Amino acid sequence: MTTSVLYESPGPRAKRRALFTSIAVSAVLIGVAVWAVLRLAAAGQFTVDKWGPLIDPTNATFGPVWNLLAQGLVNTLQAAALSIALSLVIGTALALTRITSAAWYRWAVVGVVELLRGVPVVMTIFFAARVLPDYGLDLPLLWYLVIGLTAYNSVIIAEIVRAGVLSLPKGQSEAAYAIGMRRSQVLLTVLLPQAFRAMLPALISQLVVVLKDTSLGYVISYPEFVQQGKYVIQNLDNPIQVYFVIALVFIAINHSLSRLAVFTERRLGRGRRTTTTPAKKQEPVGAATGN
Repeated sequence: MTTSVLYESPGPRAKRRALFTSIAVSAVLIGVAVWAVLRLAAAGQFTVDKWGPLIDPTNATFGPVWNLLAQGLVNTLQAAALSIALSLVIGTALALTRITSAAWYRWAVVGVVELLRGVPVVMTIFFAARVLPDYGLDLPLLWYLVIGLTAYNSVIIAEIVRAGVLSLPKGQSEAAYAIGMRRSQVLLTVLLPQAFRAMLPALISQLVVVLKDTSLGYVISYPEFVQQGKYVIQNLDNPIQVYFVIALVFIAINHSLSRLAVFTERRLGRGRRTTTTPAKKQEPVGAATGN
């Protein structure tokens, strides 16, 4: 039997109440789901005409629809990959700059971080697409989306990395300085790898946000996954079905990222335990012989 110092173990009456509450909530949820399905069926949302272009390969529009959606998915993944890579690099550089910069210069880094954190990401995308061309920087729509996403997410990642470095015990850096390592070596080879390991769940969560924020590319008419879905809806008039499929694809990708984070965290944790596990203490010869 497990015990906790935070709460008492529930007794028989509390267990019965929890059981009845769970059954009641489950019944309500099932009832709402059944009601929604019946309403959708009455509205003709489960017909072959609605779902055929998405799930029936023999349907005449199945191929063109999925070609359009696949093109949008590729554009989404391309924008997300570039934004994630640039955000990690720039965010790490900002975090190290804020940690190591002198007090008289730190205000500039803090100002940039606070400014970009306070601006909605949709505005950074719109700003990149509308202002940069006026200064002669004509780029493909992909790069305006990447610049907008990177500007916002790099400062978020910078704060995550900085928090990870500051959370480490001072003994880590003091031991590195004691063996003669320079400050840059301490940061890059001792503190930064541990900070990334410690903040890996938060970093992966932010990368998932980057992937979902690519759908904001609609403000500059970038043909990402959701935008391509709108074109399908305009022709087939099946928004529930198309958005349901798009949501499933996003959930599958984000779930894969989450599982990758869990796998990486376990691998790193296992390696850390392996390297920190002390060697098995050998039994003194005298003890074995009884002397």
